Amino acid sequence: MTSRMASSELKKNLEAEEMILTGGLKCLLPHVLRRIIRCNRLSISNTSGMAEGYKQANVVILHESLADDFEKFCHANNGPLPLLYRSKPGDWKCPTLSSDSDIRTDCLQYKIYEHGACTGSLKSLKEYSEQLKDMVTFYLGCSFSFEKAVQNAGIPIRNVEQKCNVSMYKTAVPCYSVSTFRCNLVVTMRPIPESKLEAAVLATSESKEAHGAPIHMGDPGLLGIQDLSKPDYGDPVHLHPGDIPVFWACGVTGVEAVINCRAPLAFTHSPGCMFITDLKNDNVTVRSSREVPQVRCISQDPLHYSIVSAEAAQKIKTLETLIGIDPGDRGIIHLHRQDELLKACLSISHARSVLITTGFPTHFAYEPPEENDGPPGALAIAAILQALEKEVAIVTDQRAMNLNKKIIEEAVQLGILKRPVPLLSYQRESADSALMFLCENGNPGRPRFDHLIAIERAGMAADGNYYNARKVNIKHLVDPIDELFLAAQTIPGVTTTGVGDGGNELGMGKVKDAVKKHIKDGDVIACDVEADFTIVAGVSNWGGYAIACALYILSTCEIHDRYLRKAVGFPPLEKKVIWLSALPSVTKKTSPSFNFVAAKNQDALPGNTGQIFIKCIQKAGYQIILNSLLTDHASNQNSHKINRKKRGQRAKDTQRSQKMQERKVIVQPVQEEKLLKTLAQHGVRSGKTASLQMEVDGLPFYNTHSLVIEKLLQEAQQ
Repeated sequence: MTSRMASSELKKNLEAEEMILTGGLKCLLPHVLRRIIRCNRLSISNTSGMAEGYKQANVVILHESLADDFEKFCHANNGPLPLLYRSKPGDWKCPTLSSDSDIRTDCLQYKIYEHGACTGSLKSLKEYSEQLKDMVTFYLGCSFSFEKAVQNAGIPIRNVEQKCNVSMYKTAVPCYSVSTFRCNLVVTMRPIPESKLEAAVLATSESKEAHGAPIHMGDPGLLGIQDLSKPDYGDPVHLHPGDIPVFWACGVTGVEAVINCRAPLAFTHSPGCMFITDLKNDNVTVRSSREVPQVRCISQDPLHYSIVSAEAAQKIKTLETLIGIDPGDRGIIHLHRQDELLKACLSISHARSVLITTGFPTHFAYEPPEENDGPPGALAIAAILQALEKEVAIVTDQRAMNLNKKIIEEAVQLGILKRPVPLLSYQRESADSALMFLCENGNPGRPRFDHLIAIERAGMAADGNYYNARKVNIKHLVDPIDELFLAAQTIPGVTTTGVGDGGNELGMGKVKDAVKKHIKDGDVIACDVEADFTIVAGVSNWGGYAIACALYILSTCEIHDRYLRKAVGFPPLEKKVIWLSALPSVTKKTSPSFNFVAAKNQDALPGNTGQIFIKCIQKAGYQIILNSLLTDHASNQNSHKINRKKRGQRAKDTQRSQKMQERKVIVQPVQEEKLLKTLAQHGVRSGKTASLQMEVDGLPFYNTHSLVIEKLLQEAQQ
């Protein structure tokens, strides 16, 4: 009987070996591969490319006293450690993953760890069967599982082409710690052709049990990886011309956790030598726009890509459209660059520390000479950055320090800012003043700020002067903060954004040719200093409000949030209320009173502003916005035609809505009109008219600026 069984086993092994010769390892079924591995008949170093379409697993084996904490550690870091199965103590099988497995023998190679030190490699754990009776096995998802999906998307797997193991690296990204389990994230790297980046993200994002979408694309130094040719685990994989290094969370993170917990005895698979399961990879399902990722390049030096959902990207595009109307009829539609708001805000979202500058002293005959377009937008950006727990500072002219200090103090009292923003000034004292200001000891490798934002800040023209829209040189009122933006171009990892509405603002140098061609006196007033991203708005404050709303959208985007936190830790969902309260707000009772139909007949706003507002929407081609506004009005008109019973119900609903709105105001107490009144009290005037009334750039606050703010908030919160 025993002889017949041995003969049968030998026959199966011979059949398997024949399959290897004829079809290759990738065509073998998992149970056949496990049988071959169990018999130690393979002379390969890793399981990449084996059993195509089936899930593979990392393995961690710990004493049962550590098992509960390790499971919590896995759940807290489910990007690198997606838990497929946890065994009972002494159980060598995993029935939900495979039908006939034995974890003591079914990996190509194992590692043994004693008190945190690797003390050897093993082909089998059978000699430790007695110790294993008190140990628990964790099976964790592996990126080898998604290789077939990546190949089906037309993307090469370079390590398979090069017949070597995947590259694995320790990073500087800390995992979420649980008890004695603490370590930094480990990642795999796969070179992906630049044209295939989005396809690679799409192909892997649904494979959450195989680590899901990448956690970084671009320069490895941003993860703390110094040399791609020297992986910590696996083999170096060579990039082809045009390839981008793309990094996925890796289950070898579990090995690092085992090392750091210093357990008396633990076992893991040898990196790259996975346990092959009988589970097929899930088919990709039809996804909503909220679940479809898009890839954007946000920096060339260092090279850096980000990920956002299609839904969030579309929302931010709508914000860009909303602020792009031209109420001053200045021709700014010719300055627009598509998706600049999205790319700028993705870059800001990745930033740790942000420097903001504003201040356009257009009213040179008044004291103070500043206009009220700029500071509200700057404070809106600062408020959301504070809520997102980023460092933020403001740099302004030395002569305006006291004014800005008072504005910031009152912004805190109004609830716009949670705390005062550090206020800085810059003067050129030497050739390296800008570098010394932006970097610690002038070292470009240690920048103090990751991103610089200029909003309605006077920008230097080609002749070195600064001009207002009326072509008046105001250089004597402007400190050379442009030099900071010029210096930032030489500092790797520091990006810049310029927000403007006329082309003479700092950062608008990116569109200076269009300014010279389409803006009145553009050949003289055009700013010559470029920003990496240029946001053009009908009024610059609108650009600041849009940035705040876009950062809120990105923070609540699950795809982007996961990418930001590198798939470790938990989504910060409890902070959503804090982020929401940081957004600009207005008294909503003002908007319904605005009659958009009457505005077309010139009688809704003083000075025909309503007509101008409608015309600029139509001229810009943004009929969708106008339709939305008119639909709102029509809805209000139809509500008056309901019968008495429905009217009574509507009254009750209105009371309920008002109560809800009152609660909303408590959560969101910031009122932009209060800030505008504060600026007027300090003598800060409207840009176009020098008025101290409730207007900005000659446009009344109520039903013009307030309407834009409401529409931005509505889009952000949908």
